[in-house]
Amino acid sequence: MSSSERGARFWVSAWLPVVVAACLVAIESTAYFGADRTSGPLRYLWEMVFGLVTERHWHIIHILLRKSGHFLGFGLVGLTWLRAWWMTLPHARFLRVELLALAGSALIASADEYHQSFLPNRTSSPRDVLLDCVGALVTMCVAYLILRIRAPQYLSRAA
Repeated sequence: MSSSERGARFWVSAWLPVVVAACLVAIESTAYFGADRTSGPLRYLWEMVFGLVTERHWHIIHILLRKSGHFLGFGLVGLTWLRAWWMTLPHARFLRVELLALAGSALIASADEYHQSFLPNRTSSPRDVLLDCVGALVTMCVAYLILRIRAPQYLSRAA
């Protein structure tokens, strides 16, 4: 199907998840989701499930939870980009689509960290961009492996 044969429904279907993912990242990038605001609610949930923790241990757990959120969240962002490019470029090889998806994820991660640099209760770090990109890349590689095992015909669609 050529680009001219694709209607608005196709383009919305392909790219709306990317827009939604970018909007969610933008919302989570606000001062409201800073570490100072998430510590209390997350600690409450953690202690409901796992029991009381010391302040020292909570500090480490909270950092790990937040960094895991970066990794997993951008894994999902990467999948939305991967799907959008896969639909948009139906004859492209997986590696090309994956690189485009990684570039899109890196763009959102960089914009996220840049935005956070202007907020008083947020920090901005190139390491977070790297963590976000690794999360996207790992998730896309897992998607590749799943496709390779369960639906290899999708990976061989381009010569």
